[in-house]
Amino acid sequence: MNATRRQAVPAVTPPSDDELYGITELAQEYGISLRAIRFYEDKGLLAPRRINGGRAYTRRDRVRLGLILRGKAVGMSLAEIEHILSLYGDHGEGHATQLEYLVGRIDATMTELDTRRRHIEAMLGELGEVRSQLKKALAAKRRLGKG
Repeated sequence: MNATRRQAVPAVTPPSDDELYGITELAQEYGISLRAIRFYEDKGLLAPRRINGGRAYTRRDRVRLGLILRGKAVGMSLAEIEHILSLYGDHGEGHATQLEYLVGRIDATMTELDTRRRHIEAMLGELGEVRSQLKKALAAKRRLGKG
């Protein structure tokens, strides 16, 4: 994930098919490219309506796109995201099940990142020690005229 470009993902809202959105509108809302949205369509994660040759996205599509981006933000694979979207289907418990899965996945990702951070901090400490020793050795060599 690119740390310099963080995108805010709007809150998940209940789907309704009475509102329609264009691809440009969704791209601007989520801060992503049209190409990214078309990629998710190609992978079967989004299925907009076709109206007069153009794409028309429902609120359900909009929510699905938000979920896709949330999943990506926590490092999920497309297969995992697809699983979440399947939970989001038409079952009544889908929303709660989906949120439980997301919470679990986020907890696992946070644990993994915390472990990485500890390893990075240890490595930085060790590299700092080696650097300090090398600088002392270099200074000693210079004092003795052995550069």
